[in-house]
Amino acid sequence: MLYLRNLIYHPTACPTAILKSINLELPPQQLGLIIGPSGSGKSTLLEILSGLAEPTSGGVFWREQELIAEQLQQLAGIVFQFPERHFCGGTILEELRLGHPELGSERVKQALTEVGLEHLSLSAAPYALSGGQQRRLALAVQLIRQPNVLLLDEPTAGLDWSMRQQLVNLLAKLKKDWTLLVVTHDAGDLLAIADRCWTLNHGELLSVDPATLSSGLNQDLRKNSQKAQFIEPPSRQERQEIIESA
Repeated sequence: MLYLRNLIYHPTACPTAILKSINLELPPQQLGLIIGPSGSGKSTLLEILSGLAEPTSGGVFWREQELIAEQLQQLAGIVFQFPERHFCGGTILEELRLGHPELGSERVKQALTEVGLEHLSLSAAPYALSGGQQRRLALAVQLIRQPNVLLLDEPTAGLDWSMRQQLVNLLAKLKKDWTLLVVTHDAGDLLAIADRCWTLNHGELLSVDPATLSSGLNQDLRKNSQKAQFIEPPSRQERQEIIESA
């Protein structure tokens, strides 16, 4: 179980805290979804959970043990937004083995199989892959480390509908064996597979029911669709003006 208890992040240069008394619980083999606008503190929270930043106060716990930054770096694997921009390897094999040159071929094949890329050549260049394949490769880079928690920052950003759906299906499969925490500003594609949901606004985290959010989203889509279908015809005066201008 992943716990956050009264976690606060307040850099001295900021007039107010970026994260304010965050409390969160996420059981193993579940997908947690944090929804918030840009600037709400989502990415900062993932940086703390991955050991890249330290909270001002409060703590992060795994199975009741409080962890420091170095331990969090071992516990969690983070996939940043647009991870394909950070690829360094010239081939898929080089990308997977960066920092882990001792990894054997069996471990590499297992990681690629978990994300559905086992059919690709290990000598293929990461930049030559499709957008969806690049996101899958970024997941494999983290999964090969065998983290307890997988953190994802806006995983569907920039993908078309088909690639988004494929990635959502993959995350639904991965949560059977991994604990996933996803942050996003657009929850539409991910709500269906979320076990727990929170909203994050101005650094304040609020627990919400995924079903409630999904219901509200569907109502908004129906309203927008009805508005789009109804186009008010021109008035008599407007028709006359159109005829005269012609």
